[in-house]
Amino acid sequence: MPPHEPRDDRQSRSPKHHDRAGTEPLTARSDLGLRTVLSTAALVIFALATAGFAWWAVSSSRDSSPGSTVLSVLAAVCGVLLLVAVLDLAVIRRRRSGRRG
Repeated sequence: MPPHEPRDDRQSRSPKHHDRAGTEPLTARSDLGLRTVLSTAALVIFALATAGFAWWAVSSSRDSSPGSTVLSVLAAVCGVLLLVAVLDLAVIRRRRSGRRG
């Protein structure tokens, strides 16, 4: 019998397993802790990269390589990835608060 199915009727009536809608195993563990660590690391890395590329673009001369346009695009891409990390942390926070309530 697969591990995600209840073994008898007593387990299926349990309130702990009653609200299950997915097919994950009964022993499935949450990945919110790892997502929090990864999103926090991405937040720091992309915040520094955005600031660094923006500063480099502003302080570069007209003839420098890479050009200020390329550096501005890199700063914008890092800014978008920073926004994704912030949104992921917001989703994680909402899911954790929903699990407790």
